[in-house]
Amino acid sequence: MNHLSQKALLLLMAASVNGLAFAGDSSQAREWLERMTTAMSQMSYQGTFVYVRDEKVETMRITHLTDDNGVRERIYSVSGPHREVIRDRKGVRCVLEDSASVVEDQVVSSSYFPELPLSIIDGEASGYRLETGGEARIAGHIARRVSISPEDNFRYGYDLWLEEQTGLLLKWILLDTRHKPLAKLMFTDFAMGSAIDLVEIESDSSPEDFVEMSTFSLEKTVVTQSSPRWQPAKLPPGFQLASHNRKTGSEGVYEHMVYSDGLAAVSVYVEQQGAGPAIRQGVSQLGTNNAYTRNLGELQITVIGEVPAITVKSIANEMALSVASE
Repeated sequence: MNHLSQKALLLLMAASVNGLAFAGDSSQAREWLERMTTAMSQMSYQGTFVYVRDEKVETMRITHLTDDNGVRERIYSVSGPHREVIRDRKGVRCVLEDSASVVEDQVVSSSYFPELPLSIIDGEASGYRLETGGEARIAGHIARRVSISPEDNFRYGYDLWLEEQTGLLLKWILLDTRHKPLAKLMFTDFAMGSAIDLVEIESDSSPEDFVEMSTFSLEKTVVTQSSPRWQPAKLPPGFQLASHNRKTGSEGVYEHMVYSDGLAAVSVYVEQQGAGPAIRQGVSQLGTNNAYTRNLGELQITVIGEVPAITVKSIANEMALSVASE
């Protein structure tokens, strides 16, 4: 064996050893995600993080406090336009200097940190593959990588880096179907427990500057007893109805459904077209969210969610009046 072949063999062996050392099965990944879910809700932590999306960079500061008063959270911008979000037992309130960034859709107006319902952690047929990976040093802490990879092209995936001792989330990357980053978040400094500064939980903004936000939570949705009049004849694998509401009145028909696979969520709107100009049909993009609008007679169907374009288009094109609802 010549020198080049020996070197290639050694490199191959080293790669194999590293793979064995860091690759983990799905049960180990689930354990890490369970730790993360518990830690993010029950522990107090504080830090500065950088959020990158569409080549735009935001630097934010977060204080998440869990004590006898329940859970309180304050996030505010360190750079750029003034943005601030407060979450507590009263709900979610925000100040957004760049008002154009306000999105009313419940699926779109979510937290900077992904929610991971138990259905993803416990479900064997969730549509995702769970794995553990290597280690990294983030904000002065050792973190372990956990990957949530889609098994088809209807959903995105995540790479998560969890603090080794607590499971707190220090970094995440949202990945498209080609494993290309769509958005990422990473802490640059991080403290937890008694090391946090309690003063930062209090806002400097005037109460009059805040507006209430309605937020969508996969854990808190309740399906109404009535079935939707309009339903997709076929859904992407793993997606099912998570919530539904319907209104009828002088302005016509309005129906809103949320479909979820346990991690990704998609909003579907069916409404009477107004007298104004019709919204352009087709796919549009809003940050990491895709939307698809189509007209069906006098009705307008819009589907939006943090999923690939093929998902919103498929659901919109499958919408049809349910005979069972008559």
